[in-house]
Amino acid sequence: MTRTSRPPLGSFVFFALALGLATYFTFAAVQGDFGLFRRAEIVAEADALRSQLETVTSEVVRMENLTKRLSDGFLDLDLLDEQTRSVLGMIRADEIVIR
Repeated sequence: MTRTSRPPLGSFVFFALALGLATYFTFAAVQGDFGLFRRAEIVAEADALRSQLETVTSEVVRMENLTKRLSDGFLDLDLLDEQTRSVLGMIRADEIVIR
């Protein structure tokens, strides 16, 4: 008497379910909201924001310096002369304008 044994259906379902879960979690680890690709985007965005912060900080320092130089307590005559010329569009008699 020969009997052909076939694999039990339960083990097939178990392995199929395990493979499906493994595939889902692998996909989520790579592509999900907290996955590797999203982490790379966040790191790149953080680097860009750091460089932007450095640029803005240097601009603030420059503006603070200009503001201090034009204040009542400390008056820089060269800066005042430059600002006056740029606003009024005037030149001295001994200057030559090149455009």
